[in-house]
Amino acid sequence: MNRMKKIHIPTVPLLKFYVNALRILKNPLSFHRENFEKLGDTFRLNIGRGDPVVFSRDPGFAQYVLQKNNKNYSKTTIQTRDMAKYLGKGLLTSEGEHWKKQRRLIQPAFHKKQLLQIMDSINAAVKTEIGKIEVGKFVDIFPVFNDLAFQTVVKSLFSSAVGEKEISRLQYITEAAQKMLVKELRQPYLNGWFLRKRNVEKHIGLTEEARVMLRKIVAKRKSSGKREDDLLDMLLDARYEDGTAMEDEQLIDEILILFTAGHETTSNSLTFTAQLLARDSGSQAKIFSEINKAEKETTNLFDFIQACNYTKQVVEESMRMYPPAYFIDRVNIEEDEFNGMIIPKGTSLLFSMYEIHRHRDFWEDAESFKPERFQDAKNSVAAYYPFGAGPRMCIGNNFAMYEMILAVVELVERYKITSEETPIKIKPLITLKPKEAILKFELR
Repeated sequence: MNRMKKIHIPTVPLLKFYVNALRILKNPLSFHRENFEKLGDTFRLNIGRGDPVVFSRDPGFAQYVLQKNNKNYSKTTIQTRDMAKYLGKGLLTSEGEHWKKQRRLIQPAFHKKQLLQIMDSINAAVKTEIGKIEVGKFVDIFPVFNDLAFQTVVKSLFSSAVGEKEISRLQYITEAAQKMLVKELRQPYLNGWFLRKRNVEKHIGLTEEARVMLRKIVAKRKSSGKREDDLLDMLLDARYEDGTAMEDEQLIDEILILFTAGHETTSNSLTFTAQLLARDSGSQAKIFSEINKAEKETTNLFDFIQACNYTKQVVEESMRMYPPAYFIDRVNIEEDEFNGMIIPKGTSLLFSMYEIHRHRDFWEDAESFKPERFQDAKNSVAAYYPFGAGPRMCIGNNFAMYEMILAVVELVERYKITSEETPIKIKPLITLKPKEAILKFELR
C-alpha cells in the first residue's frame, strides 16, 4: 500500500457534534449536508465513543466498498446484532458463509420467471388497498400504502392461507419491533435497564409470538400436500447444494426479514411517489395516457408492466430523491485505501445515498422531480443505488419495482391527486420515512 499518496480526511470536531446533538437526533440530513458542502465528499465525525465514523457521498467510494472490494467489508452491528435479535439470522442480518449459503438458496425464488407466478396475487392486493382511499378530502396516505405493502408481502408469501386477523397481528409485531430498534439506535442515552430488561424483552416476546404463528402456517402447508405456487412454496422447494431443504427456524428467519424489508421500504417509496405526483399534474397525465395505451396493446400482466415505461421512470425518480435506504453502512475487515485515503481496520463507514442521489456533479437540476432523466439510465447508474449494490444488492428489487409500478398505475387510473402547496416532509429513522403525507383524491 503506497502511503506516499495518503490524503487527510477532514474531521468534524466532537464539540460541533455535541452542539448539534438534538438537531441530529431529530433529522441528521441537514447537518450532514452542511459538512459535505464545507469539507468535501468524505469526512470523519467524532461522536465521542471511540473510533470516528467516516461519512461519504462519493459514488466511486461507495462502488469500491459495495462492489469492487466488497470481500473486505461487512455490515455493522446495527444489522448483524441489533436487528438480528428481533429478526433472526436471515439474508438482511447475516454475514459470511451463512449469508452466501442463504443467498444462493433463495435467489432463484426472486428471479423474474418465478415472480410471474405471484403477479396476480400482487395485483389483487394492490387493487384492494388502493380502493380503500377516501375521496374528496385531505388524508394521510402513508397508512394506506403501509397496509398495501404488508398485504402484498403476506399474500405473495402465503396466498390465502392467512386470515385478516393474523395478518393484522403480524403487521403490528413487525412494526413494533422496528419502532423499538429505532429507539435503541437513536436514543442510546436512555436508561440501559429500561431498554434491555423491559422493552427489549417485551418486543423479543412479540417476535416469538410471530414465530409461533409462522410455524403453524408452515406446518399446515407441509401437511396439506397442496401447492399454491407462492413464495412459501418456492422457499420450501429450494435446496442447498447437498440436496437438503431449509430448516423451519431458518425459513421463519427469512420470512421475518421479508416482512420487514419488503414492506417498510415499499410503503415509504409509494408515499413519496404519490406526493411527487400530487405536485405534478403533467406526470399524472402522462401515466394515465400510458395506461390507456398499454391496456389496448396487451392483456398479459407482465407485458403490461413492461409497457408502463414512464411509470417506471416516475418510481425510479422518486427513489432517487427519497431513497428508503438513505444510508448504507459497512466496516472494513482489514486496512484499506481508496484514492489515497487510508481506511484503518475496523472503520465504520456510512454512505449517504440521499446525498449521492442529489449530488450536483452527477445529477442535473438534482433537487427537481424529472422522471424523464431515466429514459437513459446508463447516464446515472454510477450514482444511483436505490437497492444497494454488489453481491448484497436487495434480493427483492424486481418484486418491489413490479409492486410499485402496479400501485402507481392503479392510483392514477382511479384518482386525480392534489396536495397543499407545502414542502414534502421527511423523517429519517432506520429508513427514510415520510411525514404528514397529506393528499387529496378525486375519482376520475
